[in-house]
Amino acid sequence: MVLPNGLALAYLGDALYELEVRKYLLTKKLTKVNDLHTQAIRFTSAVGQAKVMLKLLDGELSEVEIEQFKRGRNAVANRKPKNTDLATYHQSTGFEALLGYLYLENLSDRLAEIIQKSIQIIEEIEVN
Repeated sequence: MVLPNGLALAYLGDALYELEVRKYLLTKKLTKVNDLHTQAIRFTSAVGQAKVMLKLLDGELSEVEIEQFKRGRNAVANRKPKNTDLATYHQSTGFEALLGYLYLENLSDRLAEIIQKSIQIIEEIEVN
């Protein structure tokens, strides 16, 4: 299978990550939609995803995974980020592209592992 470009991978990865974060938040017994939304932003914002990538790039990823991250990070989008700086936006796009790649390559165990680590990283950042 020929992989789509980095931005298309990020488009898919964004949807995958959003769904998994929402499922995770439901396990925390949150019932108010506003609370769920507020909590989801911690995980799905460009800032949160960029923080995750800094940790994952510190020895957690294979060379192939880093390559896919870079495909997304280096992709040129025709729009400016709304709520963050360009560098943070690129980092988060790379994170989402990595998730999209893992999904399309049917690496579901690794995808689940990366998402679980990502959630754990955000939770630990909030505690410290």
